[in-house]
Amino acid sequence: MVQIKVSIEDAQNEFLNHFREFGFKDKSSVVRTAIDRIRKELEIKKLEESADLYSELYEIDPEIKELTESAIEGWPGE
Repeated sequence: MVQIKVSIEDAQNEFLNHFREFGFKDKSSVVRTAIDRIRKELEIKKLEESADLYSELYEIDPEIKELTESAIEGWPGE
């Protein structure tokens, strides 16, 4: 595991001091969990933005609409 030095504010440190109350074994595990959650949230946001962009293009570009519709032909349930 890599060790790094970070600076946090007093209120954040006070929160970390209560790691046991939240079921964590140490302060580092709180920080690792927070980073993992933020990473997942950002990945989901990126996927949602990509889907929104595709949806916008689908509505305004007839070629994309035609390509999409041809790709789903023959899929189960169609």
